[in-house]
Amino acid sequence: MAFLTHSRRDDEPPLAIDAERVRAGNGLLIVPYNSVQYLASRDPREQLLDCWPILVDLERGDVRSGSLAERHLWRDPSA
Repeated sequence: MAFLTHSRRDDEPPLAIDAERVRAGNGLLIVPYNSVQYLASRDPREQLLDCWPILVDLERGDVRSGSLAERHLWRDPSA
């Protein structure tokens, strides 16, 4: 949560971790997040579209944002 709070831009709405969809794969903890409003309603009209998951290296503990090139990691975490 600290990483998410620190990386949030001033023009973004309040953000929260999508705890229901956190999972592990490829040696990473894959932590999706979105706006508090979307997570409360799951209404697609409220969803922020540029929220790349937070990736936590389970061996080293490094935390970073995912990138477009790594999309396969959360689309198919067993790959």
